[in-house]
Amino acid sequence: MTDQRTGPPGAVTGRLQHLLQAARAFDRRRPYVWDVAVTLFWMTAALTDYASSGWRRLAQNLDVPDWQLLVMSIGFTLPLLWRRRHPLGVLLAMVPFAFLNAWTGAILQAHLASLIPVFSLAVHRPLKQLVPAFLVVTLPLIPGALRYPLAAWDAAFGPAVWGFSLTALLGIAVRSRMEHLASLVDRARRLEIERDQQAQLAAAAERARIAREMHDIIGHNLSVITGLADGGAYAAKKNPDRAVQALEAIGTTSRQALTELRRLLDVLREESPSADLAPAPALSDLDSLIAGVRAAGLPVDTTIEGEPVPLPPGLELTLYRVIQEALTNTLKHAGPSAAADVLVSYGTDALTVTVTDTGQGGPAREGGRGLAGMRERTALYQGTLEAGPHPAGGWRVRLRVPLPEGTAP
Repeated sequence: MTDQRTGPPGAVTGRLQHLLQAARAFDRRRPYVWDVAVTLFWMTAALTDYASSGWRRLAQNLDVPDWQLLVMSIGFTLPLLWRRRHPLGVLLAMVPFAFLNAWTGAILQAHLASLIPVFSLAVHRPLKQLVPAFLVVTLPLIPGALRYPLAAWDAAFGPAVWGFSLTALLGIAVRSRMEHLASLVDRARRLEIERDQQAQLAAAAERARIAREMHDIIGHNLSVITGLADGGAYAAKKNPDRAVQALEAIGTTSRQALTELRRLLDVLREESPSADLAPAPALSDLDSLIAGVRAAGLPVDTTIEGEPVPLPPGLELTLYRVIQEALTNTLKHAGPSAAADVLVSYGTDALTVTVTDTGQGGPAREGGRGLAGMRERTALYQGTLEAGPHPAGGWRVRLRVPLPEGTAP
C-alpha cells in the first residue's frame, strides 16, 4: 500500500536523481562555482580548527607560532581550487606545508584536505598516478616521526596510510560506477542508432515494394488501355461497333486499375484500419489478366505443365506480377503483329514460368523499372530470372523459383 505522505515507492529516489542531475548540469555549465564553494568550505573548517585551538588535542608541540598555523591552514586548502584540473599538482603544492606540519609537530587537521585530490586522481586520472600520490602523502611525515620519536610510527603513518587507501578505493568504486553508466549510455545510443538504421532499411524496402506494385498496376493497365485506344481509333473508321467495344474495354480496364490502386493506397493509410484487404492477385487470376491483354490486341497462348500445387500467397503474387510485366513489355515493344506464349511448368523441386513473344527483340527492353522489379521480386524467393532476345526471334523471360518445403507434388 502506498503511503499518502511519502508518495509511491521510488519517488524519493527519483527526486534525488533529479536533483543530482540538475547539480551535475549546473557544474558542467559553471565548474568554477563548485570549485570555489568546496575550497571555501575546507578553508573555513581549517581556520575554525586553528581559531578554536582544536589542533592542540593532537599536537605534539603546543608552541607552534600562530603565523605558521595560519600559513599551513591556508596552504592545505587554497590549492583545492585546482583539484579537478591538476590533482597531482595540487598534492605537490601541499608538500611544503605537509613537511612543515610534521616538522613543527602541530598535526593540523587541515592536512586531511590532501585526500580530496587523491579522490580526484582515483576518479579521473590513470590509476598508476596513485603510486606517486601515495609517496607525496606519506614521505613528508618522516621528518616529524624522526624529530618526535616518543610518538609511535604507527600513530604518524597509520592514519595517513589508511586514509589514503580508503579514499583511493572510494574513488575507484565511483570511477567503476561512472564507467559502467557510460557504457550503458553508449550501448543505448548504439541500440538507438541501430534501431533507426533498421527503420530506415525497412522503410526503403517498403518503398521499393510499393514502387513495384505501383509500376505493375499502373504500367500494365495503361499499356492495355493504350492498345485498346489504338485499336478503337483504327476500328472507328471501318466498324463503329468494334470502336464501342474498345471503349467499353477501356472503361472496364480503367475501373480495375483504379480499384487496385485504391486498395493499395487504403492499406497505406494508417488512419484507415478498415481498408479493403482483398486477396492479392495469384496464378488463379491469370485468365482475367490474359483476357485483358488479348482485348488489347495481343494474342496469348497459355500452357500449364505438371500438377499444380498450393503456393504461398507472396510467391503467387510474384509469379503473377512477373507474367503481367512480361506481357506488358510485349504490348509496349513487340510491335503490332506479335504474339505471346505463357508456359507455367511445375517440376519436382522448382516452378518455371516462361513468357516468349514473336515481336522485335533487342536491348531496348532493358531500361526502366520493369525488369529490375521482376528481378527484385524473384530474388525474394531465392529464384533466378533471365530476360533477353530469344534465339528463334522475339523476346523471352524465364523465371525459376524453388518450391517451398512440403509443396512439391
